[in-house]
Amino acid sequence: MSSQPKTIAIANQKGGVGKTTTAVNLAAGLAASEISTLLMDLDPQANATSGMGVERGTFKHSIYDIITDGVCIDDAIVSTRMEHLDMVPSSHQLVGAEVELVGVMSREYVLKKALSKLSRPYDFVVVDCPPSLGLLTINSLTAADSVLIPIQCEYYAMEGLSQLLNTIRLIQRQLNKDLEIEGVLITMFDNRLNLSRQVAEEVRAYFGEKVYETTIQRNVRLSESPSYGKPIILYDASSIGSRNYMSLVSEVIKNNG
Repeated sequence: MSSQPKTIAIANQKGGVGKTTTAVNLAAGLAASEISTLLMDLDPQANATSGMGVERGTFKHSIYDIITDGVCIDDAIVSTRMEHLDMVPSSHQLVGAEVELVGVMSREYVLKKALSKLSRPYDFVVVDCPPSLGLLTINSLTAADSVLIPIQCEYYAMEGLSQLLNTIRLIQRQLNKDLEIEGVLITMFDNRLNLSRQVAEEVRAYFGEKVYETTIQRNVRLSESPSYGKPIILYDASSIGSRNYMSLVSEVIKNNG
């Protein structure tokens, strides 16, 4: 790996597509593969933070302080219960960050600037974006090398995607010409349902080779794990959800080899 970490933003402005689940479990899977990883929670709901077992009140600084007060990113990093995995937690204060950023010079580059001051050596930075295309997501995409798009196998899965792709194109033109699509991940897949198979076909027809071979299947253990503050690999390593995400990790590692 190069001395600069590879930064992957996990983005889709639709809620409920498995974005946070993917951010948490991709980061945890990379760490389980002994790859040094930093998970950043940029969502005001702070689900990636609680999903990693990092409790409110146990950290001094959050991503909010980095973005609004210029706190050094190194000072906001907390360790997790996994070796090779650290995180920058989120807090509910982040709700107001978009408004606070409006008057800031070069406001789209705040996160990129913060990341450039990262002194700890990581191979990957995984960013969980909020379910919107506001300034926080734009900051993530401006700071990232690539974007991973989770798409759920449900009605209207493709709806709103053109909006996301337009935003990505706009950012490529104006803010981050090097931004690439890392991959498209089919989530909440249920092989028994025609709808799941239909959506998967549609997504593959639309995105072609950008779609991962791995699909994330519907899995009870996977949906339980966040309430225990654990990524699936710590909660139930033998579950289908864990196997799916480790398969995704292999693809990501291979694509970045």
